[in-house]
Amino acid sequence: MSIDQLSHFSYERNALSMMPVRPARSNKGDFGRVLCVCGSRGMSGAAYLSAKAAYRTGAGLVEIFTHECNRIALQTSLPKAIVTTYTDEYDKNTLLCSLERADTVVVGCGLGLTPLSRTIFSDILHSLEGKEIPLVIDADAINLLARSRSLLKYVRGAVLTPHFMEASRLLDRPIGELLPHTASVAHEIAERYGAVCVMKDHESAVSDGGTRVYINKSGNSGMATGGSGDVLAGILGGLLSQNSKAALSLSKLEAVALGVYIHGLAGDAAAIKLGEYSLMATDIIDALPSVLNFR
Repeated sequence: MSIDQLSHFSYERNALSMMPVRPARSNKGDFGRVLCVCGSRGMSGAAYLSAKAAYRTGAGLVEIFTHECNRIALQTSLPKAIVTTYTDEYDKNTLLCSLERADTVVVGCGLGLTPLSRTIFSDILHSLEGKEIPLVIDADAINLLARSRSLLKYVRGAVLTPHFMEASRLLDRPIGELLPHTASVAHEIAERYGAVCVMKDHESAVSDGGTRVYINKSGNSGMATGGSGDVLAGILGGLLSQNSKAALSLSKLEAVALGVYIHGLAGDAAAIKLGEYSLMATDIIDALPSVLNFR
């Protein structure tokens, strides 16, 4: 399908009314449990950012599955999160128990590219095969897919969030060939792998391989900073977990597009306060309450 055949759409601020309704009589289980399989040795920050963003977006519970070396840092910085760990003596059953409890899974932020990282990611894909649990695949997990092509058949229905270098690896095409065509690249990846693709750019594009592609208009250059993608992955996880529990749920394409839009709005709110030069990923998370306090 050519780009001319795609219908482009974007959200305006009143799109926040599409957020899942939060009933007055509710408990944390009503808003979903997000499992963030994130953070390898020395990468506790990626796990922290994704997990806190999921909480700030409204998830009822967030569990982090990460390397044992990250436990103290995460329990200190985000005590609200459940922290489950593995060591180099990886126990698959521990991961499977965490997956059984999850309503949505985010994998890849700071996960690493080691053989152990690949084993963990492969176990997630095999465990979730045929299940309706939303899966957000980001960062290192995308690079593991590019390195292990046999895993690509398991990503149908998942959400892929590549930047252009990662897209180049997924499509085995030069990055220069892709850069001018954000929307068509999002569509190509989504169509080829049966996934929803967020092609990250200054105007990110979201496609499920169908006839519509969402072009995001929120956000600014200050968001081009380390950890911003981890925050986006967490926002998507938090939103998808609530959406899976909502009485009137959005389509996966709509929910993901809304998450991308909210990520950009939070970045814009942070930039108004701090400027684009000084914006950090944590500032995007800190701005989420003001963005989502719209009712």
